[in-house]
Amino acid sequence: MKKDEIIELLKEQIKGLRDDNNRLLDQIDALIKEVSSLKEALLQKGESLSKQQRLTKGLAKLVSNTSEQQQAPQSAISEEERQKIEAEKADKRKARKNNGAKRDMHYEMEEEEHVVYPDDPDFDINKARLFTTVPRICVRYECVPMRFIKHVYKIHTYTQEGRLFEGKTPASAFLNSSYDGSFIAGLMELRYIQSLPVERIINYFESHGFTLKKPTAHKLIEKASNLFENLYKCIRQTALSDPYKAADETYYKILVPEKNSKGKGVRKGYLWVVVGINTRMIYLLYDDGSRSERVILNELGSCKGIIQSDGYSPYRKLESDAYPNITRIPCLQHIKRKFIDCGEKDPDAKRIVELINALYQNEHKHKVGVEGWTVEQNLMHRKKYAPDILGEIKDVLDEIEERGDLLPKSELQEAITYLRNEWNAVVDIFNYGDTYLDNNMVGVSRGHYNMMLLAGIMEILSATIKEMRVGPSQSVYRNRLQTITSCVLSNQKVVNVVCNKSEDMVRYV
Repeated sequence: MKKDEIIELLKEQIKGLRDDNNRLLDQIDALIKEVSSLKEALLQKGESLSKQQRLTKGLAKLVSNTSEQQQAPQSAISEEERQKIEAEKADKRKARKNNGAKRDMHYEMEEEEHVVYPDDPDFDINKARLFTTVPRICVRYECVPMRFIKHVYKIHTYTQEGRLFEGKTPASAFLNSSYDGSFIAGLMELRYIQSLPVERIINYFESHGFTLKKPTAHKLIEKASNLFENLYKCIRQTALSDPYKAADETYYKILVPEKNSKGKGVRKGYLWVVVGINTRMIYLLYDDGSRSERVILNELGSCKGIIQSDGYSPYRKLESDAYPNITRIPCLQHIKRKFIDCGEKDPDAKRIVELINALYQNEHKHKVGVEGWTVEQNLMHRKKYAPDILGEIKDVLDEIEERGDLLPKSELQEAITYLRNEWNAVVDIFNYGDTYLDNNMVGVSRGHYNMMLLAGIMEILSATIKEMRVGPSQSVYRNRLQTITSCVLSNQKVVNVVCNKSEDMVRYV
């Protein structure tokens, strides 16, 4: 082969390689655009950052290996193989323990955004090309300590046509007080929610630049407790006057001066909860931690209407002739839990649970107030589905007891006895169109009371300060209270209304 022919052949090979290289570069540009669009789509769908990082790494490898030959596309993996891979990834995350845990995002928190650019001295944003269309996200949480603000109001006074016009300052919770509702709320929260002694609160304030004298702190707490006492009375009256109430009780550890056998100054005390279903008012009752029937019967005995509760004996006494104005209905969840506790391997208990679930399934087909569904329509709906299911439950109970193999002190026997005692009350649930099948609302309300928004109460009290000074009517309080107590069932923070007149207020561990 001649020299010229070799040169021509090499030129053709070089041209072919250049064409291949240009074609690969075009493919890479197309892949970069496709990957960028996929990343944006994944971000919109909430895909994890790790997937985006893997795409970026794969893109970097693709860009760096431009001379490599294209590989044949891999066939799509089956659904079974995909699930197996995901399971392996999940096992790896579990093995990493906390490293694989999801972080709390705190979406409700106040948020500040910061745009961060490279600070390298060689970096020039005018010359640089954006490598990723979506920035990498990094989160840092800042804790801002308590701060105090001194508001100075310069009040101007004018005369006009013989009249005197004077500027007014925002209403204060207490007459001639320099402390607004937020200050008093903060003081009460630290004292009774965080259980800090007054001296520690004073030192805490001092460390943040505010000097509060001990007598002043005690006086503010005393005045606030007096206001809360009126508020507490109003809540009680509103909740108990509701024609449909739900009740329950729970226990807490209470701090006491005496030491127990373990050397700890705590004891078990009970807190009663009554929820006005219609008024959405929550009433907490504490009587030295007592669970005696005397406590709840004294509160509910003079009430009228429907009371929903579990089968605790004091509640069941409300069904007697001694309380003719009260109709008690039970909680199906408490009944269902008795049978669940028998275990999944117990077929009889499982049948009862399935039948109770059938009641809920039919109940959830409609909801009063949704799409024009009325109380009367809901009652008709209950009259259609409930009798057959209740009859089947009763047949199952009879069948179990007729077999004669039921152990006297077994969990199933206890569950059946519990249901038998509640049976007439269970039937009464379905004689109304606006009752619930359980009193779970009490548990929800009780849980939300653990987080308190004292500032909201103090703000409302400040707004009604004139009425308070002259002896407010119950209606004045009731209107303002709806603003707070309606938050209970909408997952918002609410005020704890367990308030007494002095610093001997109940403190929970």
